[in-house]
Amino acid sequence: MKRGKSVPTARRRWPRWLALIAIALLLLPVAEVALVRFIDPPITPLMLLRPVEARFSGHAAAERRYVWRDLRQMPRDFLKFVLTGEDQSFFRHHGFDWREIHLARAQAERDGGEVRGASTISMQCARSLFLWQGRSWVRKGLEIYYTFWMELLLPKRRILELYANVIEMGDGVYGLEAAAHAHYGTSSRALTREQCAMLAALLPAPRVWNPREPSPRLSARCAKLLRQEKQVSFPQLGDPK
Repeated sequence: MKRGKSVPTARRRWPRWLALIAIALLLLPVAEVALVRFIDPPITPLMLLRPVEARFSGHAAAERRYVWRDLRQMPRDFLKFVLTGEDQSFFRHHGFDWREIHLARAQAERDGGEVRGASTISMQCARSLFLWQGRSWVRKGLEIYYTFWMELLLPKRRILELYANVIEMGDGVYGLEAAAHAHYGTSSRALTREQCAMLAALLPAPRVWNPREPSPRLSARCAKLLRQEKQVSFPQLGDPK
């Protein structure tokens, strides 16, 4: 009896397996985002990568400091300074601030330099929580994909809470609570308004700048946040300190 020609060959199976793998890769970020809506992440890829980077560069890895705090336990001053300095449109956009992106492109074309960062808090959170630092088209594409699902599946307050807990705030220091202890030897609830501003000002270069010995640039950024914060209003953010 002749065998039917409908028996799938190994060659025919490959496209199916590739399709299944592609679907799984597309769905994995969705599952990860859905998970952090209900579970506080115990660790992030960046926390695992930093010691590996240190080992390859021949330096001792910094001790990891990471302490989770609910949004309502964080000082309102810090949250307002972060929003003022990093993303004033956070509660109005859907993950991407197209106005800032357009302005960044226009400035780059005018000055003939690279496009400056126009990342929203949602994008920074996606990068810090699920990905890695550095510049590449692959990472940027993944960052956009994760940001889309974060904005779709997570409330804004949860995104802000995740951001304030996992953002890098020093070598081996992640999140506000760990930063308060590492830089000022106190809890985040005991931070002064000026200390909150300094920690928020630190975010563009947390492994370079030292809030205890601020450079002129960091001091100027902190002073700017202290001035601007009074002019910007945001929804109720956590409980008052």
